[in-house]
Amino acid sequence: MIPYLRAVSSDLRGLARLAVEGTVGVTDLVESMHEGIQHPLSAGKPRHAVGGRGLSGLVYGTIRALTRTVGLGVEAALAPLDTLEGAPLPSPQRETLLAALNGVLGDHLAATGNPLATPMRLYHAGLPLVLEAAALRAALPKPGTHLLVLIHGLCHNERQWGQSGFDHGVALARDLGCTVLYLRYNTGLHISTNGKALADLLETLLTQWPEPVARLDLLAHSMGGLVARSACHQAQVAGLAWPATLRHLVFLGTPHHGAPLERWGHWFERVLEASPFASPLARLGKVRSAGITDLRYGNLLEADWQGQDPHAEGKDRRVPVPLPAGVRCCAVAGTAGADADSWKGRLWGDGLVSVDSALGRHPDPQHDLAFPENQTWTGQGLGHLDLLTRPEVYAQVRRWLEGAGTG
Repeated sequence: MIPYLRAVSSDLRGLARLAVEGTVGVTDLVESMHEGIQHPLSAGKPRHAVGGRGLSGLVYGTIRALTRTVGLGVEAALAPLDTLEGAPLPSPQRETLLAALNGVLGDHLAATGNPLATPMRLYHAGLPLVLEAAALRAALPKPGTHLLVLIHGLCHNERQWGQSGFDHGVALARDLGCTVLYLRYNTGLHISTNGKALADLLETLLTQWPEPVARLDLLAHSMGGLVARSACHQAQVAGLAWPATLRHLVFLGTPHHGAPLERWGHWFERVLEASPFASPLARLGKVRSAGITDLRYGNLLEADWQGQDPHAEGKDRRVPVPLPAGVRCCAVAGTAGADADSWKGRLWGDGLVSVDSALGRHPDPQHDLAFPENQTWTGQGLGHLDLLTRPEVYAQVRRWLEGAGTG
């Protein structure tokens, strides 16, 4: 009962904060639209630049003040429950919703200290691991020397790997005899932020693992592949030890050069901003997280976004990051319907990621990842999430991890 109360308290406090912030945000938006209608020449300008706001300004200000007061009252009422002992009880439905929420608002949740923000952790057999030697030996009485880490994509958590009754990790553990670990992380944070955190986490993992690790492999879906590439690069720059044990890096539908949906969303946001009356609605588009805006071009490093407005018009300014040297990197792309070699198939790909982006192809040689031909594979009739469940995808991944080619 106590863990349940703690979970409810934490969730309610987090949701209360979001409700307050959302209400204040909507109030600001409605006030801006109201001012745009009343004063067309001032539409789009900051409220302080419009001059006196009279009675309407007083009304909107009162709504904001009352909302914040109610929010503080809810937090104060729930605070005593946080002192209860025991860990919150997990729920698949709750964790699915939290994963989606973190994907959309995760950077905001982390920046405001919201208890709904997801911390980065490694899981095994459905339970989080404590990365200390004694705790790891207790959790895994027979720790292996070949580790495989699975990294999920945007708005997901580690449960995505088994969502349809099939799990690449379970199958690979059975067929290859490796020890499989699953990463959970806040997909709303910048990819470079998650990359740095993953680089440090893997260093701690190999340092504390009860047995000397002879081989490390990474299998990543969608955004997870970008996080993995960022982690490899940052680890090498920092001189960390774990990249020396990395043997395979397999990407499933990773948008190495961005995803069209984010680019189209950015374009629609710019269209709204061009209208003096609709411009306040463009704020809704700006709610999307740093992780999502990083998917416009596939940002990997802090230098790719630092000092730039992610919602402003801009070109691809990424620092070229090649695939990690000495690692067998393999890429899977999917085409939801059209032939992979047709322009339609190459453009739409698996419905979210184009074939060229998934296979790292780019007209600029500096950005082209140049995967060897026998280390790429394209499956027809595969949507983005099908890459997690289809037997033909698993068969190819297994062949690569066993060291064989595409045959």
